[in-house]
Amino acid sequence: MIRFLFLTLLTLTAFNSLLLANSKSENHAIILQYHRFGEARYPSTDISMELFTKQMEYLHKNHYNVLPLSKVVDALMNKKQLPPRTVVITVDDAYKTLYTKAYPLLKKYHFPSTTFVNSLPIIHRSKRYMTWDEMREMGKNGAEFANHTYSHQFLVRMDADKPAEYEKDVTKEIVKCENKLEKELGKYLCTNPKMLAYPFGEFDVRLMKIMRKLGYVGIAQNSGPVSSRSNLLALTRFPMSGNFGKMRSFILKLHTLPLGVISTSTEDTIVTKENNPPLFRVKLDKKYGDLQCFTSNGKKIPMKWLSPTEVEMQSTVKLKYPRDHYTCTSMASKGRWYWFSHMWVVLRDK
Repeated sequence: MIRFLFLTLLTLTAFNSLLLANSKSENHAIILQYHRFGEARYPSTDISMELFTKQMEYLHKNHYNVLPLSKVVDALMNKKQLPPRTVVITVDDAYKTLYTKAYPLLKKYHFPSTTFVNSLPIIHRSKRYMTWDEMREMGKNGAEFANHTYSHQFLVRMDADKPAEYEKDVTKEIVKCENKLEKELGKYLCTNPKMLAYPFGEFDVRLMKIMRKLGYVGIAQNSGPVSSRSNLLALTRFPMSGNFGKMRSFILKLHTLPLGVISTSTEDTIVTKENNPPLFRVKLDKKYGDLQCFTSNGKKIPMKWLSPTEVEMQSTVKLKYPRDHYTCTSMASKGRWYWFSHMWVVLRDK
């Protein structure tokens, strides 16, 4: 899918100037996701500082409204109007290079950021992670922090052999982290609303039910812009690690629009051997004549239109462990793309 979009992008002329003509009626935001900075030995979660610098320069020069995630979520929850070209910078795990390499650049441009912290390695004073003092310093310069669980486990896959313990153990992972963050970070912790980024981006309906009960907004990591129609228990982000953050891809994603999804056949994400590949239906707000859908490896998914605004899709091959997604795009005006993605968590065959 990404190769397809790149080829289309290369055919566009005056791309940048056209995309900057954002309408004030577009109430949506782009959430970017980072992990490590300048740590090339971790290619799947790293972005080079050269590329990160180019990205931040682009946001600055093109007058993007970089907001903390808490403000964007509040706007989505309360149907408030977001400014045009709203972007959020989120970072998972609180690795040390956020402080030593990325933070000086964020501070230079006065860009706020939202970091999701798994507290266990920081409690153990791992040298690979930031310290509480470093986080507090960032907080004084526009950073905010939120929950990424205590020990960064695969929450969906916890207690597979003892399901009766599941809610208790997941709740403990969340609350234990929240309490530590509140003690150490105080006013720099997001509490209104409380937010949690799912470890590895994995969630399902059981986990969302617990999150709702505890009063959290859930942050995923399958791609797509967010809007007031978004599921507040599964807000999407665009990963910027590896090849995903290259400048052409970065610019393209900054200008995506939310696909008008009214409803889906399921909010669940679980794929077992019995339903692999999953059948998925989407109801849209209007007809999108050139809609195309893909799996994470770029393989096109066959679609069947049930009506002008309702489409059914199913991959022709089984989805592979541990995760996949169905991503649908459609060309919008001025060289932009409508974008929607549904996460799938693939369980091992027993």
